[in-house]
Amino acid sequence: MLSSADKLGLVDALCATAEAMGSTLSATAAAMIANDLELYDVGTLIDALQACRREVAGKLSLQAILQRIEVKDGRPGRDEAWAIALASNDEFDTVVMTDEIQLALNAARPVLDVGDKIGARMAFLSAYDRFVTGARTNAQAVNWHISLGFDAGRRVAAINKAAELQRIPQERAQLLIADMSHEPVTEDGRAIAGLLTGTVAKPSANVAQKLRELKQAMHLQNTKRKLVEAHRRRRQRRDLNERVIKHLAAVEELQKRGAS
Repeated sequence: MLSSADKLGLVDALCATAEAMGSTLSATAAAMIANDLELYDVGTLIDALQACRREVAGKLSLQAILQRIEVKDGRPGRDEAWAIALASNDEFDTVVMTDEIQLALNAARPVLDVGDKIGARMAFLSAYDRFVTGARTNAQAVNWHISLGFDAGRRVAAINKAAELQRIPQERAQLLIADMSHEPVTEDGRAIAGLLTGTVAKPSANVAQKLRELKQAMHLQNTKRKLVEAHRRRRQRRDLNERVIKHLAAVEELQKRGAS
């Protein structure tokens, strides 16, 4: 979230960018746009404004800025997200997915479980669009997490690919692969070990169900944490807005006096 100084600096940057693009932007209009962008970090906003100056032929707008932020946020498109979600249905396959893919898959799961892939895809895409929009509105950074399968070979390949695509840090990938050298004793032990196993193993039905429940519980905990953080940010934003509005009102009053 932008500090008070960052936000005031953003107002100046917005006005300067608009001027560089051949138009003008009032302090009030710039403040309104700054309010809508305050959850993004300074580096992201600088890159977006630079992209607008290079790519946008018309006037500077909030939509143009947001479009350039979204292009670089790292979330996959709808079709790729659905393909990743389908791959996670294979318990032997390791899949690297975003929080939004996991949430949308949970929403579509009842339809998918009865074998209706067309209906499941429609439900997934609708939910995915909703979750991605919500995450982008709250300026949440993309979070890739690993859903491990039971096939050791697929695990290594999926982790290496995720690192190559910069979806997980290279150091994390190396640690995960290194941890797979341990050898559990039983088939259920292999499955429960997850990150540590180096052999293909299918768990018993009971253990498989427990593993699924554990993954869901971990995901729900992560979602709750994000909701609490979003609430805290909204509260901070209200306080910051009040201070910035007062400052801008004083600036405009001085400008009016100078003009007269």
